[in-house]
Amino acid sequence: MDIVHLILGKANPEKMNGVNKVVFNIASKQALRKMNVEVWGISENTEINYPERIFTTKIFQRRKNPFSIPEGLKKEILKSAHETIFHLHGGWIPVFSSLSRFLKKSNRRYVITPHGSYNEIAMKKSRFIKKFYFKWFEKKVITNAGKIHCIGESEIDGLHTLQRTDKTVLIHYGFEKIQSDPKTIYAKKTMIFGFVGRLDVYTKGLDILIDGFAAFSKQYPESKLWIIGDSTEKENLHQQIKQNNLEHCVELMGSKFGDEKNDLIRKMDVFLHPSRNEGLPVAVIEAAAFGKPCIVTRNTNVGHLIEQYNAGICLAFPDAKLLTDAFITIYNIRQKNNAEYQTMSDNALKMVEEAFDWNNVLSEMNNKLYTF
Repeated sequence: MDIVHLILGKANPEKMNGVNKVVFNIASKQALRKMNVEVWGISENTEINYPERIFTTKIFQRRKNPFSIPEGLKKEILKSAHETIFHLHGGWIPVFSSLSRFLKKSNRRYVITPHGSYNEIAMKKSRFIKKFYFKWFEKKVITNAGKIHCIGESEIDGLHTLQRTDKTVLIHYGFEKIQSDPKTIYAKKTMIFGFVGRLDVYTKGLDILIDGFAAFSKQYPESKLWIIGDSTEKENLHQQIKQNNLEHCVELMGSKFGDEKNDLIRKMDVFLHPSRNEGLPVAVIEAAAFGKPCIVTRNTNVGHLIEQYNAGICLAFPDAKLLTDAFITIYNIRQKNNAEYQTMSDNALKMVEEAFDWNNVLSEMNNKLYTF
């Protein structure tokens, strides 16, 4: 089976976004299973500035018209075998609308992974524009697709508000367990809570995070909150921190990558992700792989697993008061019941090993996603 993953942007493993990181991991695992797999990217910068990988990567020059398909990409599609399955990653991408028509016209098959783009909360953003866009462009992407790979039930629900379809397939991403030295967990006065991700204040629930931590900090002022990530909204977030008098205990650390990021996660006691909307947050899985109990919202699409494995706390919905209560609950566990905290830590590791096992994920993709 030949698989071609199509992404917008380049997959630089050192500084890739969440979607491209997932694509890189899927392609790497498929290549290790001796599948014929390539990753094709549409990017403004076509320079190859990343290490060699075990699959072929092709980068095509992005055109000024967002709907326009690069000529080189068209030629490569037409050169491909008719049995090739193209795997599009992302939703509401203009060039994918054009690609869906071109692939169908060229008698090529494709599947799509929206990566949370059809989540109900995401659908509320620019709702009227999306309704218009869906009618004229996105609908064809769904209609022409062989299968639609959803990574959470919220995405299936969101898609069905647009169009009922029996093409959806629910499969989690996989994740490679991080090898790290076990560390003794002991009670300490200063607890470190942490968030890693894009500083999209509304989507990631960072406004709720600051409000919830502000109330918690009044009772436990010695605790710290590390926020790792960056965006144009960083200054707005800093102002909210300042308004809540949290500059002494909340630190905006900017973007971190590789070992530097991992070392910071290792030092955290609890990982946070109070999102209003997600596909499947890789950062939560990364933190759990370090044995970090997690506080997440159900909107993250991993909340049910956090509950199932008792690997932290799942909030029914994004809310500052619920988050404050969760802070207090897990603080007391960490400081007063070391055995229970250790169990949560072990359960987080178990969750990653079982629920995100790549062998199971790839088998499901082969049997459910790539067969139509």
